[in-house]
Amino acid sequence: MSSAPTLFDRSALLMHRARASDDALFLHRAAVEEVQDRLSMVNRTFSEPAIVTPFPAIWQESFPDARFVGDEDALDLAPGAHDLVIHAMCLHWANDPVGQLIQARRALRKDGFLLALLFGADTLKELRAVLAEAETRVTGGLSPRVAPMAEIRDLGALLQRAGLALPVADTLTLTADYRDLTHLLHDLRGMGETNALSNRLRRPTRRAVFDAAADLYAAHFATPEGRLTASFEIACLTGWAPDESQQKPLRPGSAAMRLADALGATETPLPD
Repeated sequence: MSSAPTLFDRSALLMHRARASDDALFLHRAAVEEVQDRLSMVNRTFSEPAIVTPFPAIWQESFPDARFVGDEDALDLAPGAHDLVIHAMCLHWANDPVGQLIQARRALRKDGFLLALLFGADTLKELRAVLAEAETRVTGGLSPRVAPMAEIRDLGALLQRAGLALPVADTLTLTADYRDLTHLLHDLRGMGETNALSNRLRRPTRRAVFDAAADLYAAHFATPEGRLTASFEIACLTGWAPDESQQKPLRPGSAAMRLADALGATETPLPD
C-alpha cells in the first residue's frame, strides 16, 4: 500500500468525471493529436499499446487496437504485457504519481515506450491568481481551489524515480477564450476538472468572491475583444523501459578527441 498523502478525493473526482460532456473534452482531443505527432517521430512500430484514460471514447478512433485501462490507484496492467503505455491526461489527479509511473513501467516490455500527458504548473494560472486575490479581499482568507500542478523540472525527476531510461519532459501551452468567468467555470465542469481536493471548502463560496474574481479577470486577462483568456499547459513525459540495447552515456574521460580539436579552435590555457 502506498504511504503517499491523500491529496485528492477520488469519490469527488469520479463524480465530476461522470458529468463531463463530450464537447468540453477538447483538451483530451488535443492530447490525442499530440501523441500521434510524437509517435510519428519515434522509429518504432508498436503492436501492444495500453492507454490509461478516464475517457476511452476520445482515443478509440485513433488507437482502435489499444487496451484501455481506467484511471485507478492500482492500474489494471499486467507486467511486461505492452510495448507502449500512454498515460493520458490524468496523472495530475494521482495521489501517488511516482507509483503510477512505476506501474506503467512494469507493464512495459524491455525497451518499451512510455508517454504520459498531464496538466502542468501554468494551467489556469489566470484563474488561480484572480480567485486567490478575490477570496483574500472578500473573506480575509484563502481556501484550496485549484489542484497544485508540478513544474517541468519536478516531472522529469519523476521519470527517473520510476526507473525509466532516456527520460524527457517538455511542455506545450494551449489557450482558450471565454465570454466571462461563468463560461470558463462551466467548461471546467464539462471537462470533469473541477475541485476534487480532499481539503477543499465544503460550504458554498460567497457570491461576492466570484463577482470580485470576474472583475479582476476582466481587468488583467481580457483580450482586446473583451473575452477572457485561460491557459492550459500540457506536460509531455517520455521514457523507455531499460534495455541493454539502449544508448548509454560515455564514462568521464573516455573521449577520443579533444573538444578544441573537434571544433577547430585554438585552446588558450587559463592563468594559474
